Amino acid sequence: MNHRELSMLMIGLLVTSLVTGIVAADPPRPGTEDNGLTENESSTLWSRDADTYISQEEYSQRYGDERTAIHQLANGTDITFKRPPATAATWTRNDFEDLEAGGSDTSVYPPHASLEDGVFIEDAHATVFAVQPSTRGHLESGDTPLYIAPNGTMRGFVDYRVRIPNGSSSGNKTVEWSLTNDEIEEVRLKKNEKTIARTDGSHTPAINYRIDDDWSATLSLEAEIHARLKKTIRIDRGNGTDVTVVYRTESHNVSDSVDVEIYDLSAYPYYAEYPDGDAGVAIFQSRPWQGYTLTDEGNASVRGVWRFYTARNTNWDTLVRSDRTDSATVQSDAIPVYVHAYPSRIGPRAEPVRDGPELIDTWGTDRSSPVGTIGENINIDIINEAYTTTYGVAVRAQNVDREALNVAGIVRGVNASIVEPDAGSERQLRRSNLSVEVIQQNQSQATLRVELRDNQTDAPIALDDSRQYPIGGSTRSGYITIADQRVETNASGVAIVTIDEPGIYTARYHPGSWLGHTPAYVSDSATARWHPLGTIDGWFALLFEVGWQLIPFFVMFYAGKRLLRMLGPEDIFDSNP
Repeated sequence: MNHRELSMLMIGLLVTSLVTGIVAADPPRPGTEDNGLTENESSTLWSRDADTYISQEEYSQRYGDERTAIHQLANGTDITFKRPPATAATWTRNDFEDLEAGGSDTSVYPPHASLEDGVFIEDAHATVFAVQPSTRGHLESGDTPLYIAPNGTMRGFVDYRVRIPNGSSSGNKTVEWSLTNDEIEEVRLKKNEKTIARTDGSHTPAINYRIDDDWSATLSLEAEIHARLKKTIRIDRGNGTDVTVVYRTESHNVSDSVDVEIYDLSAYPYYAEYPDGDAGVAIFQSRPWQGYTLTDEGNASVRGVWRFYTARNTNWDTLVRSDRTDSATVQSDAIPVYVHAYPSRIGPRAEPVRDGPELIDTWGTDRSSPVGTIGENINIDIINEAYTTTYGVAVRAQNVDREALNVAGIVRGVNASIVEPDAGSERQLRRSNLSVEVIQQNQSQATLRVELRDNQTDAPIALDDSRQYPIGGSTRSGYITIADQRVETNASGVAIVTIDEPGIYTARYHPGSWLGHTPAYVSDSATARWHPLGTIDGWFALLFEVGWQLIPFFVMFYAGKRLLRMLGPEDIFDSNP
C-alpha cells in the first residue's frame, strides 16, 4: 500500500503543520485496497468517517464503479454488531505491514509519539501501534478501559535518526565523522516493568504475549537503539600525516505504554427447574460480557446491553518525516482499527424474539451514559441516560443444554470457562398460593387481606424487596401488586390493603429472582370484588340516600296536587262521570 486513494465519501480533514504540509486524513475507500477484507467488510470499519451520503448514480459518476448494498448503507451511517467482529484485527494486521521507517538520517513517527534525543540519536521513539484482540469499552464518562485477550499480539513502531557531527578543519588538523553502524538491538514487552516477551530488533515489532495472572496491567513497548560513529582525526606533519581513529557509541532506550485490563472470563451459572418443566439459567460476570447460547445449535441465545462498532485510531492518520534540516507531515499508509463496545438502547434481548427464551431478570451496576466518550462522527444507538451494566442475566427456556452452554465476552475470541455449579446453585421452583378476601367494609371503603403461602407446605411467604442484587442474602425479594399498589407480606405471609372504589381487584405475586432463594417460587394471582351493596349497611345507606334525594320531588308533587285542588274546577279530581 504505497498510495491511498482519497475518498470523497469520507470527510475529516486533518490539518497538521509541523513545518510544512497539509495532509488529508480520510480512511481508504472500501474496495480499493487488498487488505484481507471484502468491500462489504472494509466498508463497516470506519465509524469515525463523516457520513455524507451520496447517491448510487453520483458515486458511479465519481468513481466509475458500483457500491455494494452494505457499502452504500455505511456511506450514510455507521454499522454496529451483535458481537465483536474480526475485521478490525484483520485490517490492522495487514495494514501494519505497510508501515515503513525512514532510514538512518530520517525519523518517521506519528504526531502523538514521545520523542527522545541523545547525543547522536535523535527523534527516537517506540510507539504502540495496536494490541489485539482487544475491545475499547465505553462504560461511562472517564471510564473507557482497553480490554485485551490473555493471549494476543502487541504491534509497535520504532524509529530514529542519527545525527552525524559536521567535520572541521583548523590549521593542519582535520576532523571527519561517519556512521559505521546503527540498529535496534532488541525490543521488549513489559508488564508492570517486568519483561514478559522480547524479540530481535525491528522497526515494526510484533510481539506475542500471554498473561495469566493479572486483572489489569500497564504494558510497555521498549526498544534499545544503538549507534556507532567513527571519528577520524588527521594531522598534517609536512613529511607525513598522523591519522587517529576514535569510535563513539551510544545506546538509547525508548518506550511507550498503554493501560489495559486482561479480559479473562469465568462464568458462574445458576440453574432452576420450573413446575411446568421449563429450565431457568442465570449467569453472572463481574465485567461486561456479550451473552450466551443455550443449545448446541446456537439457535437460542441471550445477550446483555452491549453492542459493538469499529473505528480507526486517528492518531495514526498522519506521520511526520523528520531529518536534520526539516520535517513534513505525510499521510499514513498504516491505520490501526479497534473494536469498541457500548451500551445500546436496544438493551438486553433473548433470541428468537417471539418463541425463544424469556428474559427473566438482569442486574448489574448503575452507570451514567458514556455518550461523551464516543467522539465525533459516530452515529450509533448508544444509551443517552443512566443504564445498568447487565453483569447478570437470567432466562427461562423450554430447552437448555448445559453441556453446550457457551458464554461469549466482549473481546473477540474470548469465551468464558464455565465454573461447575455447586449444590447451592441448583433451584427447584415451587408453586405459590396467593389468596385475597374482603375482611371489612362499609359504604365508603373496604379492607382486603392478601395472603401468600407455599402451595406445597402451606408455609407463609414473607417478602422484602430491599435487596438490589438477586444472588445471595437471607431475605426474599419480590412484591404483590393490587389496586395500583405495591405491597409486601409480613412474617405471616399477610398484607393488608385498603380500597375506596368499588370494583374487581386482582392481586398478582411478582417473585424475585430465584437465584437467591431456597425454595424459590413462581408467580400466582387471585381476585376479589367489592361493592357497597354487598352489605346490609350498604343497602340501608343506599335506600336512605335515594329517599333523601327524592324528598324534594315528593314535596313538589304534594304541593302541586294541593294547588290544583284549590284553583282548579271542583270536579277535576272527581272520577265519576
